[in-house]
Amino acid sequence: MGKGLTTIGFDADDTLWQNEQFYRMTEARFVELLGEHLDAPGISARLLDAARRNLGVYGFGIKSFTLSMIETAIEVTGGKVQGDAIGRIIAMGREMHSHPIETLPEARQAVEALKDRYRIVLVTKGDLFDQERKLAQSGLGELFDAVEIVSDKNADTYRRVFSRHGDGPEQAMMIGNSLKSDVIPAIEAGGWGIYVPHELTWAAEHADAPESHPRFRQIERLGELERMIADIEGQ
Repeated sequence: MGKGLTTIGFDADDTLWQNEQFYRMTEARFVELLGEHLDAPGISARLLDAARRNLGVYGFGIKSFTLSMIETAIEVTGGKVQGDAIGRIIAMGREMHSHPIETLPEARQAVEALKDRYRIVLVTKGDLFDQERKLAQSGLGELFDAVEIVSDKNADTYRRVFSRHGDGPEQAMMIGNSLKSDVIPAIEAGGWGIYVPHELTWAAEHADAPESHPRFRQIERLGELERMIADIEGQ
């Protein structure tokens, strides 16, 4: 296959389907709940700090976010948050699990266009139960040769995943909306990293694009993916 590309990995959240918008909607409700104690930017900053601290303990996903909201509520109110407010925060987290899955434009077409020529692997991080739920509701599950739900994404993750389901990271490509989690560590592992920006990306996932690296590419939409891969294979 040209340059030896045999395996293609796709991120899930905000690459194939909407995700961050539900966190933003919930955060807005949380900020309103605590509005009498601190201004909106201050509450959001405290919540982001708590979520970052808790990644190493609770991991990624709705459960971790809900616990971070509770922790922030305790901090912002000086430990005086009422039980009914905690109950409302728990309800917010529960509601996040009920949002219908909305696939992004061209997501299915992009995967279908490649599945007969490459091994296609879904590589997503977060809570196992929630990620399985979203994959099932997306209707995309049958398109993947393998699914890996991981606690975090780093270079070792991609070395392991692409060695298990492919011919190693050097012959693999990872596509996603997060430079920090999808693109940079895939390149560090020896593979290609393809950045597909999403209008909403969590602040903790921001990083500088490795624009000078020969295995970095950026496309504006998934519909550009097949042509970009053809250009890479033709080099």
